[in-house]
Amino acid sequence: MRNWIAAMILSLTPFLALGATGKTVTYEVNGQPYEGYFISPGKDAPFILMIHDWDGLTDYEIKRANMLAEKGYAVFAADLFGKGVRPTEMADKRQHTGELHKDREKMRALMMDALETAKANGANIDNAIAMGYCFGGAAVLELARSGANLKGFATFHGGLQTPEGQDYAKTRAPVLIMHGGADTSVTIDDVATLAKELETAKVPYEIAVYGGAPHAFTVFGEERYREDADQKSWALFNRFLETNLK
Repeated sequence: MRNWIAAMILSLTPFLALGATGKTVTYEVNGQPYEGYFISPGKDAPFILMIHDWDGLTDYEIKRANMLAEKGYAVFAADLFGKGVRPTEMADKRQHTGELHKDREKMRALMMDALETAKANGANIDNAIAMGYCFGGAAVLELARSGANLKGFATFHGGLQTPEGQDYAKTRAPVLIMHGGADTSVTIDDVATLAKELETAKVPYEIAVYGGAPHAFTVFGEERYREDADQKSWALFNRFLETNLK
């Protein structure tokens, strides 16, 4: 259902949200087509790079992008899987995320190309943060470790483990982690380990843990959705944006 709604919403362009015009953007990375979603309330709006969950860019990310545009932010919801690749089966989701987890250079390159694509569409990437959901959260932390010149990195119920041989020594901006206390996919031990790594690297960070919230607690309409944790994490994220973006 999520993918069907996504296809419907993606076809309804341009999308208007309080004067912000949204559109699909097809772009190429190493000869392969990708399809993202860009929305902006106007020139020089603070910019957010959004990275999707493990089912690809769907209506969920588009809704969140539109919500942010209503608050005055330009958003590019990037595509890390490829145009038309929106997996619905568990095995396919694991395949596509697994391929990128094994090829970190490709993961980083896809996000950097997404930034350049957003810039070509008018985004001010010099005043930008990156954020992501679940798999997208893990990807955003990969971008943080790469030394990307952004003003902040935020994850909602994202993967937190650092690959062997990596650290946060190159991270150039604050990190915000929003985590469900009842998440059995990403544990509290993972949260504690990440906190130690960020402390060691002297990276400014904040970690919020929402008691009783399971993995994917922000996804509207799903059984695991928790309204209280969603609203609190969304408010915290908006304060993070106000603090770190001009």
